[in-house]
Amino acid sequence: MMLPVLINALVVFIIVISSIIYLKLAQKYNIVDNPNFRSSHTIPTIRGGGILFFIAVLCYFVVSNFKAPYFVLGLSAIALISFLDDILTLSAKLRLPFQFLAVGLVLFQLHVFNMPWYVLTSAAIVGVAFVNVFNFMDGINGITGLYSLAVLGGLLALNTIEQLAYTQLLSYVLAAVVVFGYYNFRKKARMFAGDVGSISLAVVILYVLLAIGLELQAPVLILLVAVYGIDGGLTILYRFYLKEQLMQAHRHHLYQKLVDVWQWSHLKVSAVYMSLQLAAVVVVLLTYKFSILAQVGVVVAGLVMLAVLYVVGFKATVKKLEV
Repeated sequence: MMLPVLINALVVFIIVISSIIYLKLAQKYNIVDNPNFRSSHTIPTIRGGGILFFIAVLCYFVVSNFKAPYFVLGLSAIALISFLDDILTLSAKLRLPFQFLAVGLVLFQLHVFNMPWYVLTSAAIVGVAFVNVFNFMDGINGITGLYSLAVLGGLLALNTIEQLAYTQLLSYVLAAVVVFGYYNFRKKARMFAGDVGSISLAVVILYVLLAIGLELQAPVLILLVAVYGIDGGLTILYRFYLKEQLMQAHRHHLYQKLVDVWQWSHLKVSAVYMSLQLAAVVVVLLTYKFSILAQVGVVVAGLVMLAVLYVVGFKATVKKLEV
């Protein structure tokens, strides 16, 4: 009984030490995010700290005797290109194939390639869209970490209740999020997750969410990522309306408006997003055993409620700007 405890403690130790080493290396090699007119921060801040999430997955891969190799391979590819993007700023044309590769390997790991080609194609497109939305939402201190704690915590709760096989993976990634939070859950963060962090987390969540969803046949699990989905999705529609390029930096997300227009602190906004997602987690835990039809009804009701909150907040912001 002591061996698993010692292994888990060792993994946490590795993550902590990795955070210290990365902070020093990033400072030495100037891997920093310098503020500009689109930034929410005012001082140069270490970027790429989310590499800790990838390290946590590598630890899981070794400890689990190399389970889920295609998922880990896909994550490795996208983490590498995302980390290079944090350092060098790569074009979307170069990053996109790696995103489709990672999502494709996740689907291959889940043994769903016997589905019709149009289903797989749609799943790949939705998966890549999810990864990018998750990345777009990483714009203020605390939001990626706190929101991910809610999502990963919900997945871990489901996994524990149903005695599924993802406890170790989720626990290690959660530990990495907490360690990262030590540097990021601050008024002036010491490090940002960067693309390597937000995109790696998105792939982990996508993999576990799909795996548990397929196993339980529970469509209501989509609500586990609904808050980001609504803000990210409706913001993309708004940018289409403005005829903006989707990959161009902007400040149209509602969470950005709450900071810029309403002058809420980063951590207050992050806590609100986390709280809304935790409420959705509770709904999922209470309804995932309902009939499929009932779950679809719950999903529609939940998404409509979140969409209404978004529209009300956005309209109030526009009105405030007009005053």
